[in-house]
Amino acid sequence: MRQSLQLGCCVVTRVEERLGPAVPPNILLPDLTPELLAEHRDCLTSQQLDPQSGLFVISIHSWLLRTPTHAILIDACAGNDKERLRPESAEFHRQRLPWIERLAAAGARPQDIDYVLCTHLHVDHVGWNTQLADGRWVPTFPNARYLFARRDFDFWQERARGSDAAHANDGVFEDSVLPIVEAGQADLIEPNHAPLPELRIVAAPGHTPGHVIVQLASAGRRAVFSGDVMHHVLQVRLPQLNSVFCEDGAAARHTRAKLLDACCEEDVLVLPAHFGAPHVGRVVRRDSGHDFRFIDE
Repeated sequence: MRQSLQLGCCVVTRVEERLGPAVPPNILLPDLTPELLAEHRDCLTSQQLDPQSGLFVISIHSWLLRTPTHAILIDACAGNDKERLRPESAEFHRQRLPWIERLAAAGARPQDIDYVLCTHLHVDHVGWNTQLADGRWVPTFPNARYLFARRDFDFWQERARGSDAAHANDGVFEDSVLPIVEAGQADLIEPNHAPLPELRIVAAPGHTPGHVIVQLASAGRRAVFSGDVMHHVLQVRLPQLNSVFCEDGAAARHTRAKLLDACCEEDVLVLPAHFGAPHVGRVVRRDSGHDFRFIDE
């Protein structure tokens, strides 16, 4: 995509944390067979499947959305300086990446952000909620209200309190969510929350119990920030494939199919959280299913 997209009266800009070959296809999508991959190889450019390594290309980014009145950050990547010692999240251990500088290049300083909307509370969506200052985790965005789905918050709070089972999200609630609550900047929201006239936050459970999507409607343009309903473009053609990180497989498949149908019927621009370049597109009909048509507006 270009630097920014004009969506009605709003402007959206992708703020990259990292992009590149990241994970074997059958690790990200455990039910993906070699036969299925070969059958649908035609939809995978080098920006989605790296031809040298054979790895899926994954982007980790935030969306900066500017309405006529507010600046909103949708998802907050993995963050810097975090202790991430689990093998599943070790790639994020003590990062030192220039994400703040990229946010500035997109036209916003931390103090300019009015809302931070987290589609869910996984390690790679909440990290920049906080930053390290004098040995403490403090809110990165001092003037923002952080919107967390209550169902997801409750789930990860309970997991942080008592689970003995190791998880890729270990430590994330404590360093990237709880400090926001303690600072008095968190709002725990219910489904169909509308923080602004242009936005609606809608339940999309399965990947996590309280996962949400963010719908935008402005001056006749419609878009959806789909979070991790889909990790990879191949899941548009093969919506039965869940990622390895989905908590409830049946719910995740149902949510994905419902979203794909809705986006196709209503001509909605889709802005996922992890697709490779050009990152955004539209869902179109393909035989009895769907396909993804990337755009570069």
